[in-house]
This record gives sequence, C-alpha cells and structure tokens, in this order.
Amino acid sequence: MASPTTLTISSKNYSSWSLRGWLLCRLAGLEFKEVMVSPDDAAAKAEMLLLAPSILVPCLRHQGVTVWDTLAIAEYLHEIKPKAGLLPADRAARAHCRAICGEMHSGFASLRSALPMNLKARFPGYKVWSRAQTDIDRVLQIWQECLEQYGGPFLFGDRPTMADAMYAPVVTRFQTYDVTPPQADGQGYCATILALPDLQHWIAQARKEPEAIDELEVEF
Repeated sequence: MASPTTLTISSKNYSSWSLRGWLLCRLAGLEFKEVMVSPDDAAAKAEMLLLAPSILVPCLRHQGVTVWDTLAIAEYLHEIKPKAGLLPADRAARAHCRAICGEMHSGFASLRSALPMNLKARFPGYKVWSRAQTDIDRVLQIWQECLEQYGGPFLFGDRPTMADAMYAPVVTRFQTYDVTPPQADGQGYCATILALPDLQHWIAQARKEPEAIDELEVEF
C-alpha cells in the first residue's frame, strides 16, 4: 500500500509557516493527514521565535517524496496539481507571483519579530515601531500593485494563488495587532483572505489549542 500523504505542522496559533504550507495544500486540493509537532518541541519553538537557522515545518510527504521548505512545497504542489492555479497562467504574472513569494519567504524580519503570529490574541491600539512599519508599508505596496494590476479580489485575480497563501499570515497579524491598511483595496483584500473558509477553519482550530508559548504571550 502507498504511504499516506502527510503534512507535518506545529502550533496553529503561532506558526505562520505551518499555516502557509497547510493553506497551499488546501488550495491545491491535495488530500492529506495532519501530523502535529508539539510547540514544546525545541526545533519547532526555535522556528516560531525566529531562532532557527532553517525552517523545517511544514513538511509534506507525498508518494515517497519529502518536501519541507514552504516555497518548495508550493512549487511541488504546482507540479502535481497544475489545474489548481497556484501560479498564474500568464508567464509575466507567474514571474511576479514568484518574486513576491520569495520576498515574503526571505524578508520582513522586523515585521515577524515585532508582530509575532498569535491568532487568539488582540492588541487594540498596538504601537508599531518604525522598522516594522517599513515592512508593513512594503507589504501594502505589494498588495496595492497586485490588486491594481490584476483586478483582485486576490493578489493575482479572481482565484487565490501561492502568493495569497504566503501573505495570509500577515493578514492575521494585522487583525491581531490592530493594523488597518489605509487604502480601501488593502482593507478589502484583508477581508477577502479572512473570509476564506479554509482560513476560518484554521483559526477555529487555533483557538482550541490549550498550549501557550510564554515567549510569544507578551502583554503590551
């Protein structure tokens, strides 16, 4: 018998990379079983606290293939599920999509550290420090350019792509830390992502998690 397809993830409340990988698999229409790593696991905690040298969660196992980097998972899913549209059909749009996904994958360190993902928390009136604000401004610029160029409601048109999966945790951070995009397009995009049934399901599961990571439960 073929081994089952699995996706190894960590905390649904805190792990933005787990959310990205999970959303990618759901958007691709891939059936998989979740394998949970405890947030107490040293390697998982290091990733969520931005202390890990590499990101090993999520990890997809499918038909004897093991893929652990989120962008690699996205590209692999595009290969096995091309009709899912994780990448746009147009060559120039595909290049644009890959570029902004790569920017999220490797950048925005100040945003990550100042606004750690915490789906169960709310911090109204949260004060964003200047370096994090620079990252926020760049994210909003990316969104605005994509929405204007491709017509929305998603970053590359009328269906979600890997770019939306990559930026979805930023949308949840904006909700947690009371960050409202100044332009209507950005506000509408956040509402579109938060309304995704898959994301709603993830958030509901995150709220049921009993574990708390003290280092990420900071009172402001």
